Amino acid sequence: MPRHLLALALTILGASSAGAQPAAPCDTAAVAATAAAPSGDPRAWNSAQALALVARAGCRRRTQLADTSLHDYQATARGYLTFLGQLGDIEIPRVIQATQVATQVYWKAPNISKQIVVGERDTTLLPTDNAFYRDRYGVVQNNFPDVIRVGEGRDVADVPHPLSALGLAAYDFAVRDSLRIRVGGGTLGVIELQVRPKDPSQPRLVGSLFIDRDDAQVVRMAFTFTRSAYLDKRNDAVSIVLENALVQGRYWLPRHQEVEVRRSGTWLDFPAHGIVRGRWEIGDYAVNVNVPPRTFAGAPLEFRPPLARRQYPFAGRVLDSLPADVRTVSDEDVRRVQAQAQALVQREVLARARGSALSARAISDFVRVNRVEGLAVGAGYTLRPGSGNGITARGRYGFDDEQPKGRLVLQHAWPSGVALRLGGSRDFREAGDEPEGSALRNSLAAQEFGSDYTDPYDAAGVALGLDLPETWLGLRPTIELAGEWQDSLAVHARPFNGRYERTIPARRTETLRLTLGAERPNAAGPFGTEWRGSAQLRLATWADRGESFTCGASDGTCGSLARAAFALHVERPFGRERIVTHTTFGVVGGHRTAPMIVGGCADIRILCSGEAADADVPPQDLVYLGGPVTGPGYAFHEFAGGVAASQRVEWRSPVPFPSLSLGTYGRAPASATLAPYVHTVYVARPASFQPRRVGWYPSLGIGAYAFFDLVRFDVARGLRDKRWTFSVDVARDFWRIL
Repeated sequence: MPRHLLALALTILGASSAGAQPAAPCDTAAVAATAAAPSGDPRAWNSAQALALVARAGCRRRTQLADTSLHDYQATARGYLTFLGQLGDIEIPRVIQATQVATQVYWKAPNISKQIVVGERDTTLLPTDNAFYRDRYGVVQNNFPDVIRVGEGRDVADVPHPLSALGLAAYDFAVRDSLRIRVGGGTLGVIELQVRPKDPSQPRLVGSLFIDRDDAQVVRMAFTFTRSAYLDKRNDAVSIVLENALVQGRYWLPRHQEVEVRRSGTWLDFPAHGIVRGRWEIGDYAVNVNVPPRTFAGAPLEFRPPLARRQYPFAGRVLDSLPADVRTVSDEDVRRVQAQAQALVQREVLARARGSALSARAISDFVRVNRVEGLAVGAGYTLRPGSGNGITARGRYGFDDEQPKGRLVLQHAWPSGVALRLGGSRDFREAGDEPEGSALRNSLAAQEFGSDYTDPYDAAGVALGLDLPETWLGLRPTIELAGEWQDSLAVHARPFNGRYERTIPARRTETLRLTLGAERPNAAGPFGTEWRGSAQLRLATWADRGESFTCGASDGTCGSLARAAFALHVERPFGRERIVTHTTFGVVGGHRTAPMIVGGCADIRILCSGEAADADVPPQDLVYLGGPVTGPGYAFHEFAGGVAASQRVEWRSPVPFPSLSLGTYGRAPASATLAPYVHTVYVARPASFQPRRVGWYPSLGIGAYAFFDLVRFDVARGLRDKRWTFSVDVARDFWRIL
């Protein structure tokens, strides 16, 4: 930055070696001089135009408080505080606790504020003893003071405001875009001013200020923080959005505010997050009404007695009035804040320094039971040396098959969101695309009753993968190239009761495969829907391996295949009820050929002849359906073939249910959720190794969620086989971590 511009701007903002000075009238001549100073690219960091805009905005920020025509005001802030749990990166966050709040907001010149919480009601949807920080119940006035604190100073503290006297020395500024936005009945021209820290290792914010082009008032602030600003080591990210509006055509006062705090564990690398979201709408302004001085006595934030807060006239139920997108993976404004911050500074400047930790994708990584391994125990460890690098190792041992399994993955992540993975593994892989139950339920049922809803086969090899950032419609693409050795598995364990089914007859092959995938987190869709989905395309070549490929033999085969699959989950709420649809589809086609043996006994090479035989694919690559999710009323993986699809349509509605006290963790709600549904399965080109199933297989069923909707009971009847099936499991939202 040119030395004369820095000195001039600091003078305008009122900085000195002793710190910030009391507010003084704007030096308009100095502002004009700054704007007229020579510069290069106006969009460059710390250009004369950017510094002039900072100086004007800082000046207006002070004179807003010193405006002799604004004596006082009062307003009402209405909002929601929600505590959510997210299991995995794309699963729907579950609302654990929701609190609706009404707060009276008062302000008086020169800069005295008071907020009184006059209304509060909450509901607990999952057991919790969570308590929100006190300052979550209030709103931010004047776009934060000169030093920013969040969460009573436990989340963030000692961050200088970019428009404070010390801001220019702490931040870089750049003019990016000129926009026109609607405010009330007219449009307003604003300039986006991007902000980044000069020293990212210090507690600073990163984001954008939107400044009114005409009078340099702050219209909007959207920002997050550097990791050194986080005092709570559980914090992954804290994002804030503040929006102001013109009141009486003159005063820029708060209108809309959002805060999101995302947390995860510190000693275990596990895909579970806690999310605190606060949203406020501020209105009903009354300006210059001579607010009584006694209103400002006491603490800046106070609460009416609990009984008085409960009697506040809220409309409807808490859950009915929650914002429609509160259950999305990330609020759209917050998502943009994080994406922009990552573009301004390196991702590791924003991300929490995790270091090394125990690692697991799910609880079953530590202990599980199935018919191949019997009881299996394992563990994992993740090492993050820094600069986006990571090493993850996981291992497991089965006591009945007496075999170790493991995985080692090296990863490098770039600030853009791209991640490159190189890994080697020997582990079991599941045939099929959809799990039919949680790993917890499966371990218990397998051990006690011989009911194992897994179809594993052996897979060992190396893989190179690429994870790409979000693209169109929020899709997260992945690409993986892998070489593997695949084989069938035998049943080694014995249950306490009953007997296990055989495993699938997986073909013993050497495989080279390319997999293209995409996942979309839960987010708002058209016509008031919420939807998430996944899709995968797999291209592979394979060859038999083993005894058949001996010198002079010709009874082996090799071939190629293409496999596509997708799953789509859509929900549409109608008040307290909702319609839910779940669709799965898979198709696979193959080209099998006979090999040619080239060379003598000392040099055997196997080449595909290029003459087509019957279309065929290894059994482990077929499409499998059947079970509580993809085929209720029918047996587990009863359907296997080259083409298969399933469709469910379900209607969920609350019904009365006994409420149970959980002490300090609240009470179970006095309601359950009934979920009658219709379902159908379609299969074509069936597998030859199990009973032939072709065509449509409809079923009817009813599900019931109880105990905070944590447990689901299902009864279904297959209409073709006239068979009943029963199941009980943890709600599917939790399967990913079990």
